[in-house]
Amino acid sequence: MSKSTIISVLVLASTAALAEDARQIVTESQNRSRSKSLEYEGTFEVISASNQNSVKRWTFQRIGSFGTSKAILRFTAPPEIKGVALLIVNHPDRASDQWMWTPAIQRDRPIALQDRGTRFFGTGYSFEDIEERDVNQFDYKLVGDDTVDGAPCWKIESRPKESKSSQYDLSVLAIRKDNYAIAQIENYTERKLVRRIHNSDLQKADGIWTPRRIEIEDVARKTRTVLTLERVRYNLSLKEESFTLEALRSP
Repeated sequence: MSKSTIISVLVLASTAALAEDARQIVTESQNRSRSKSLEYEGTFEVISASNQNSVKRWTFQRIGSFGTSKAILRFTAPPEIKGVALLIVNHPDRASDQWMWTPAIQRDRPIALQDRGTRFFGTGYSFEDIEERDVNQFDYKLVGDDTVDGAPCWKIESRPKESKSSQYDLSVLAIRKDNYAIAQIENYTERKLVRRIHNSDLQKADGIWTPRRIEIEDVARKTRTVLTLERVRYNLSLKEESFTLEALRSP
């Protein structure tokens, strides 16, 4: 075997090892945050480029975890969107199914896959950002170390295995080395930073490290959205029938 061949083999082996390490880190991060259910109340503060603020409140319930979870998000304020709700059914091998309920017209409608990149009710989130996807839907690469809020982190690149399943072609994850919590996500489309999601105020709830403050920066619009989580509870006895289209229409 020639010297150049040996070097190539070693490089390939090293790359494979880094990819495996990255997958193991992300898998451990998911495992540590896994629960049979989640419930919380949330407040959205949307801060525009001109520093104008608007506030929205919602309730959130989820049963299952990641690729097998179902969730219902329902707005409680302000009055003009009160009762508007979203049902999210996540899948282990593809993008989620989503339906939005609008009480003013007594109608639900599916959110088409091509519309998942649009803003979620004027916030910094897109419809895709509120999915919970399984680790196996992505390829990973460990690209170095980072520091977020003073905490040492692994820096990991994540790319969707199915290119058409996501608006992003690259996400860069910063995962804390002390507790495997995700500290930050930077999402890219065509090499441009589109959205930055920063998790802070980590607190343990039922043994799970949970960010109580999530700041979403919409880079193009120069807006920020701050999500504050209140009354977080895991592993409640929720019922499957609470996560159906019938339940979506019946608050």
